[in-house]
Amino acid sequence: MRVAGRVVGQRIAESAQAAASPQVAANPQTHSIPNTPVQASSRAAARPRVQAGGVVKGVGGFLRPFGRVGRIVWLEVTGVFFLLPVVAFTPNLWRMRASWAHGPDHNMFLITTGVVLLFLYLGVTSFWRARRKERQK
Repeated sequence: MRVAGRVVGQRIAESAQAAASPQVAANPQTHSIPNTPVQASSRAAARPRVQAGGVVKGVGGFLRPFGRVGRIVWLEVTGVFFLLPVVAFTPNLWRMRASWAHGPDHNMFLITTGVVLLFLYLGVTSFWRARRKERQK
């Protein structure tokens, strides 16, 4: 929610700056006679046309911030799930610490250490990538 609020705030600020920029005014009508064919055709040409590509671009522009936020949230959620095995296997690792060199649980200690280190790496890098994407514009 924090990221979504920040992205939406940036988009609003950008649109406000674009609206405040000076725009070129249309040429005034030179004909003073109302309802002439020239005035009618110029008024029709001045009306904006709705194009299908414009609608697609508009919807895509609307959904773009949500896609960015969705990717960040996905990375954070996978980071949490990668850290769950670390939490589950660390107590076993602590109990087997006396067998680290030569003991009955030596092989299990090495396997548990590998699993904890692997999932710790995956969890931390997932959060690191989420923070990096959050800082990108």
